[in-house]
Amino acid sequence: MAAAISLSGCGGSNQAGTSAPPANTSSSGPALTPAAKAYTNDELTSIVAGLKDAQGQPLTVVPAAQIDQRLIAARELLKTAVITPKVCGVLADNNSQVPDGSTYAAGASLAAKAKTATVVTVFAVKDPAVMTTQFEKSAVALQECSKFTIELKGQKITSDMKPLEAAVKVDKSTSALTIQTLPNGQKQALVTVTGIKGTLAATVAKTGPVGAVTAASAPELAKLVNAALDAG
Repeated sequence: MAAAISLSGCGGSNQAGTSAPPANTSSSGPALTPAAKAYTNDELTSIVAGLKDAQGQPLTVVPAAQIDQRLIAARELLKTAVITPKVCGVLADNNSQVPDGSTYAAGASLAAKAKTATVVTVFAVKDPAVMTTQFEKSAVALQECSKFTIELKGQKITSDMKPLEAAVKVDKSTSALTIQTLPNGQKQALVTVTGIKGTLAATVAKTGPVGAVTAASAPELAKLVNAALDAG
């Protein structure tokens, strides 16, 4: 499920062109926009397979079919979920809705001793404008949703979210630390870092006990984001 919901598509407006500029640059004609780079699932899987976590361990690739199953499950859950305040629902919507024609791949690593999990997702769209729209919605919600609750079938999870600074080498990025209080009173922490490069987005999420996952986790996640985008 973590791999599925990290398909946030928090995209930016940077456009990475793959075609050469036109030879004729006369001002009398319309400007030509370079074609946006497209990625296949196999290409994105290759990027994920080449990454290693902070301990130097290769990631275990999550098949696209398994991500699809988790996305379907997430959407079904969200149909009956009550999110308060309502404006924070955009975060859940962005995380479970995948634009047509999108490609994606994910990988995960587990640290048994620390009881943490790291999930890397790379996500590509055909139209950079789609990334821009989702990024803007998520950026606004990130500022307005410092605290929100999700209630599902009588069970309630409260989330306290704080924006973070992370050294992602792109113009558009978001980072946050979320402390979740579960229905049984236990707390868990989640740090996410997302970066955008043209039509490609990379999100790294680390989750685990409070104390094992902190704001200090952001730099290691940013390194993974940078590595994924550089490979694209």
